[in-house]
Amino acid sequence: MKNKTDQTEIKKLRYTGIPTFMRTPYCPDFKDLDIALVGVPFDGGVTLRPGARFGPREIRNMSSFTRAIHHVTGFNPFDACRIGDIGDVPFSDIYHLENSHDEIRRFYEPLFAAEKIALTAGGDHSITYPIFQALQPKQPIGMVHIDAHTDTWDDNNGSKFNHGSPFRRAVEAKLLDPKRTIQIGIRGAQNSDEGWRYSLDNGMRVIFIEEFDRIGVEAVIAEARRVIGDGPAYLSLDVDGLDPIFTPGTGTPEIGGLTTRETLQLLRGLSGLDWISGDVVEVAPAYDPSGNTALVAATLMYEILCLLAERFR
Repeated sequence: MKNKTDQTEIKKLRYTGIPTFMRTPYCPDFKDLDIALVGVPFDGGVTLRPGARFGPREIRNMSSFTRAIHHVTGFNPFDACRIGDIGDVPFSDIYHLENSHDEIRRFYEPLFAAEKIALTAGGDHSITYPIFQALQPKQPIGMVHIDAHTDTWDDNNGSKFNHGSPFRRAVEAKLLDPKRTIQIGIRGAQNSDEGWRYSLDNGMRVIFIEEFDRIGVEAVIAEARRVIGDGPAYLSLDVDGLDPIFTPGTGTPEIGGLTTRETLQLLRGLSGLDWISGDVVEVAPAYDPSGNTALVAATLMYEILCLLAERFR
């Protein structure tokens, strides 16, 4: 391939062809890519409404709306590096949660061993832990986490690997540095304060939505940049971090969340950090017949793609 994405498919009529993420080439062999777009159609870790297994397929479909050049920055990520859709993680044991996580980890391991960057569409949030395992960082990494929930609970109905626990497991495995982790948009009543306490007690910077409203987006951006610093970091975005008026198609909606404009502004303010990969998770299309949740997710994936592609500029 050239030193940029083959844009033949991108320039075709947007309603034609087989859907791929942002109409990029389908490249199951990732060796010629810089950034791999990946689907993880798995929701075996949900604690309430299922359906996120259909997220990658519908995000691909709605990402047909994506165009190449960012209207604010003028940046074209597809000109900066080689980007392609490598397909979905294949599963052979979906009825056993931990075995499915092992399959996710094994899928990503050769990708990261080849020093590629991955941008993932989930799937429920439990998938982020095996992605962290596959990264095998030399030192714990930082993270910007946009979500309604901290996802640092310990156990749910006998499972320590559900979608409410990935970042607790990542800290325990010394994959995630809690002191370089910021969680933005947290809200909603809980039956236990365990998750909030774990995050705060371990040094995570937790910005509840009330603080977000009080200090504003620019101050949150500054705080995120301070927390992350110069080290490598991962960006994980759960669509329930946004208000369900914008993303109703998700498993555990919480009212009073971020707007799409606030989320776009927040992401754009994170430019220039050392991003090593990222994900957008928890799109459950069946709860949103309009398709808007998947459209929002696809648009946010593009914004994150721009952040990831900057290093190749």
